[in-house]
Formats: sequence, structure tokens, C-alpha cells
Amino acid sequence: MIDFYLNGRRQRCSDVTADTSILELLRTHLGQTGTKEGCASGDCGACTVAIGEPDAGGGELLYHSANACITPAHQLDGCHLVTVEGLASGERLHPAQAAMVDCHGSQCGFCTPGIVMSLFTLYEQQRRGGEEPPAPLTQERLEAALGGNLCRCTGYRPIRDAALCMNDYPAADPAWAEDPGLAGSVAWLRRPRSGEPAADGHYVAPQDLAALRALKAKRPAARLVAGGTDLWLETTQQLKSLEDLIDVRQVAELNAIEEVEAGWWIGAAVTLARLMPLLAEPYPAFEHLMHRFASSQIRHRATLGGNVANASPIGDTPPVLLALDARLRLDGPRGSRELPLADFFLDYKCTALAEDEFIAAIFLPRPDSATHLKVWKLSKRREDDISAVLGAFAWRLEDGVMRDVHLAFGGMAAIPRRAPAAEAALEGRTPDAEAFSAARKALAEELAPMTDVRGSGNYRRVAAGNLLERLRLMIAADGDPADNNSDNRDSATKVTLDAYAH
Repeated sequence: MIDFYLNGRRQRCSDVTADTSILELLRTHLGQTGTKEGCASGDCGACTVAIGEPDAGGGELLYHSANACITPAHQLDGCHLVTVEGLASGERLHPAQAAMVDCHGSQCGFCTPGIVMSLFTLYEQQRRGGEEPPAPLTQERLEAALGGNLCRCTGYRPIRDAALCMNDYPAADPAWAEDPGLAGSVAWLRRPRSGEPAADGHYVAPQDLAALRALKAKRPAARLVAGGTDLWLETTQQLKSLEDLIDVRQVAELNAIEEVEAGWWIGAAVTLARLMPLLAEPYPAFEHLMHRFASSQIRHRATLGGNVANASPIGDTPPVLLALDARLRLDGPRGSRELPLADFFLDYKCTALAEDEFIAAIFLPRPDSATHLKVWKLSKRREDDISAVLGAFAWRLEDGVMRDVHLAFGGMAAIPRRAPAAEAALEGRTPDAEAFSAARKALAEELAPMTDVRGSGNYRRVAAGNLLERLRLMIAADGDPADNNSDNRDSATKVTLDAYAH
């Protein structure tokens, strides 16, 4: 049973299979066809919807955009789902809709519902920021809101115009937004429950660690799902059935961020959107990378633990975590254990997790004042793309020599991994051309990159060596007070290097 609200009305859906997506639930079970299927992989944004979840006090619903095509329908339990059908109030359009009409932001119309829903969530976030009138939109915020929506007709300018002017329209709340009891009703559905949850069509969602351990003991082969942004591609792209799923998204302990003196334990179910504010001060380069991690729709669903457990050789966060000496806490019915992240990845899509284990938390060390971090992601396009090569470099500069050099790469082997021979070539050395030449030579010999649709092995080898040379030039510029090139001096700029980089 999925018990949720849709555009202000309670829905109770039974007989929904474990691998049903929100998109399929809407179109097939509920007859709501305004939400479209485009790519069925979370890339185009045509299926974008807004999901409202209760805040900590249960008095307000906070909305985020999501790709309906790859979000499990069962994750709507205890939520308020808003689709394009729920925005207008009679003949009165929502400001996001009215602005799109007046700015001629729609042509063929197929992508329009998803774009409108992205604008709706942007509008809600601005309005609930407490500013009257809302603060003007920046280019960065526009990119974040619309970076996951593709349109092949309008060229984006009229869509951008609509985004910029929608706050000029009179407020026009949908009828459901005027219901003062809606937030409380949704929060009641999310109430804590004790004991082992009942399985619904082989889909079960425990709310605490003890229940999750018990489920893994009984069903060790069950697949875990949090954001589902990669797992769900198995059913939409490979047409596989996902029949036995344990949803960890509501497990309280896996959603916690615990700060200790040495750093932070980040629960495996913490979303990337929640992680970004934590990273901003200690690791600005890491935080800036998150802006180039897929789209806003994905970042609000994808989790740090899921990105690590997926063990993709081109995942964005593992190389950075490797460069920072991150550790994992693994858990299961036999208890918990810790291990360095470097020992977690064994082979392509193969990890050190036992069948009945799961990632409980990731430890991120607190940097000292001398620690430097630089991250560069090479991709074919700047927005919403997977990397071909990602390099993450951490080091300290003491008395003119490099110490604690950590060089980690994605896309350069069957697993995300460090480059110990290249690190050794730089350790204790002055960061000059000779040292980096030796590091590039060592890197070319110790890593054997793959060839796939994103780049050949030779391209990746050359590109990774060039990233090391870029690092040398950046360090040299940092040491020259006369060099005001902000691209070299600011550790949080130019994280993404794409086909349009200069």
C-alpha cells in the first residue's frame, strides 16, 4: 500500500509492484498523463515532478524536483506529490505557467510539463526563503534549477525569460496550497512505526537500523534502494525486474550527519543536496563539484552511500573521497566494522561488502589549514553529464615541498583508485617541472584506462597527465603574488572542464 497525497488529495494505491516508478504509477494506475516520459533514464527532465516532504517540525512541506521515471513509486509513501495538473486553480494559472505562456517558452510542448515543474519548485524555494519580494535569480541558481531539463525547440532563451519574470506575477496558489491542514496530514502518514515493517509486494521500508539489520538477515539477497537514480536504470533501460527491494531512505541512523572532532560521519542515505552545505567551508572544490553532479532532480534523490556502493569507475564522489582518506562504516546483522575506502573497491562493480552487509556511514576527515584539494572533471558537456576522467588531488605544501600527496582518479581503471607511483614521484619534492614530469610518467605506467563511448584509453591517459600538469601550473601561480588568474588561484573554480572550456 502506498499512502500519499497527490495534488492535495489522498491516494491509497495497492497492488503496486516493487519496481513501479512514479511515472508509471501516474500514467498507468492513476490516469494522470500530464507527466511525460522522454529518456526514461533521468537525463531529459520531461517527467519532472515535485515531491513535498514534511520539515522537521511537520508544520510545512518542503518541495524538491525529481525525475518520475527513475523514482520508486513506493517512496511516495508519506509524501505530497505535485504534478503539472495540480498547479492551476480553475482558469487561473500558476505564475510558472503564466510566465511560460507569455514568454512563448513552449513549442512542441512535450518537455513543457517538466520545465514548468522545475520552475514551480524554484518558485516555492524562493517564496519560502522568507524574502518579500524574493531575491533576484542568479545565473547559478537558474542553472541549478533548469540544468536537468532539455528542450529541442525553443533554444532556452524564452524559458530563461519565464524563470526571470515569474515572480512579477500575482501570487496564485493552487487550491491544495490553501489547505492549512495539508502539511499535518502528510506528516501523519510519515509517523514513526515500531517493529518490523510489513512487506508490500516485496518492497519494504524500515525506519531504523535494527529493522534494517533484521531484514538483511532474513533477505540477504534483497537489493537496497535509496535514491534509485542508478538502480532504476536496470528496469527502464535493461528491462530487468526488481522484485525484492529494501528501501533505506527512511532509516533514521542512515540519514544522520554526526560531527566529531576529527571530521564528520555522513549517513549513507544523506542526499547530495543535503551534503553540499556541509562541504562548502572545509572543501569548496568538493562542494563545487556537486553543482556538476548530474542535475538538481538527481541531487535531491541520489545519496553519498549509493554513489560509493555503486562502485562505478566513473562515479564522481569516490575519487574525491579517496583523495581525502575517507573511511566507511559497514553494518549488518553480524555487527559493524570500519575499513578505509581504498580497501572497499576490489574489481569492476565488485566491493568488499558481504552479502548481508550495507554501508551505514562515510567518514570525511576534517582538513587542517595546510591541506589543499583540487578537483577537475572532464566531460563532453558541462551540464548533467557523466565524467570521462575525474582527477582529485590533495596535498600539503611545507617548506616548499609537497607532503601527504594523494592523487585519485575516476575513469582510469576498472575501479576508482589512487595512483601510488605518481604520488611517490611528488612526495617530498618541490612542485617543479621535473617532479611533475616524473609523476606523469609513473601515472602512464601504473594505470590502464578503459575505452568506451566517453573516450578512448589513450585519450584518458593523455587527459590525466594533462590534469597533473594543470595542477603544477596552478601551484606555481598560487606561489606568485603577481599572478591574479582567479582560475588558477581559486580552488573552487573550473571544476568542470568540458568541450567548451577555454
